[in-house]
Amino acid sequence: MGDLYALDFDGVICDSCGESSVSALKAAKLRWPHLFDAVDSTTESWIINQMHIVRPVVETGYENLLLVRLLLEIRTPSIRTSLVAAELTIDGILENWSKLKPVIMEDWNENKDSLVDLFGKVRDAWIDNDLLSWIGANRIYPGVSDALKFASSRVYIVTTKQSRFADALLRELAGVTIPSDRLYGLGTGPKVEVLKQLQAKPEHQGLTLHFVEDRLATLKNVIKVPELDGWNLYLGDWGYNTQKEREEAAAIPRINLLGLSDFSKKLK
Repeated sequence: MGDLYALDFDGVICDSCGESSVSALKAAKLRWPHLFDAVDSTTESWIINQMHIVRPVVETGYENLLLVRLLLEIRTPSIRTSLVAAELTIDGILENWSKLKPVIMEDWNENKDSLVDLFGKVRDAWIDNDLLSWIGANRIYPGVSDALKFASSRVYIVTTKQSRFADALLRELAGVTIPSDRLYGLGTGPKVEVLKQLQAKPEHQGLTLHFVEDRLATLKNVIKVPELDGWNLYLGDWGYNTQKEREEAAAIPRINLLGLSDFSKKLK
């Protein structure tokens, strides 16, 4: 009957870490100017470099702002406002982010919706002012553009990125236009709910279902939902995950560890 692929965007189709880290730094300067006014270029470069290491913990874009500030507090003891920063290491962030996030949100008296809004506005401003450099801060993973263009399968994008940014990058970098009804972005609900919607569509009955994701935690959430047992699950080993997560995934029968070249072949 054919195949349906639900694809995550960041870490599966697009390496957006450069752009998201710079956008988060810009947004953090607007959000907390009293902390970032005195930050020099050396410290900024250090933060951006560390963001590439901690990127696997990010589920939704606004978390990048929290990580930027947390890294600054780790680096600069004199401005610490959260007690957790005193004992924290990069490995500690990778191991404990799900527990750390609510603590620092409370310590800093932050609001998720306003951070999401700010992060989107900073990106919009960058796009409006210099589209080429915004696009240039992202890259499509090798082979993925052609795989999407010539895919014989039915392809959906299921991402926590705001749809307008995913759409712009697909068009500008990959040369691909995904119809809006096949692009589920931030605000369309948790990924498990989107997968339920996709498998319930009458036109999808009889298709073999595949979900490709780079976050192990997301795949483990899918496994917890019995009605999603029909999905073939894949962890993309080229995305934002750690060696430890890849080893854990390899030991879970439901999850297939997938390499980039095999992914491109599967889509075609």
